[in-house]
Amino acid sequence: MAKKNQWVTIHPKGWAIKGEGNKRATKVTKTQKEAINIARRIAKNQKSELIIQNTEGKIRSKDSYGNDPCPPKDREH
Repeated sequence: MAKKNQWVTIHPKGWAIKGEGNKRATKVTKTQKEAINIARRIAKNQKSELIIQNTEGKIRSKDSYGNDPCPPKDREH
C-alpha cells in the first residue's frame, strides 16, 4: 500500500480528510479538530505526512510521521 499524505481541508459540510490525490474524502467531520485527530491517526499508521489547511485553503501546519533521516527542528509540537 502506497503511503499517502493526509490532508485536512475545508468542505461544504465541515472539514474533510483526504488522501493525497484522492477526489473523494476519506471522512467528513463537523469540526477541524476532529478531522485533525482522525487524519493524524491515519498519517501515523501509514508513516506519512499530515497537512492541515485553514479556511482559505492555505497550509496552516504540517507534521511528518515517516522515517525522516534528517527531521526538521519543529518548534510547533
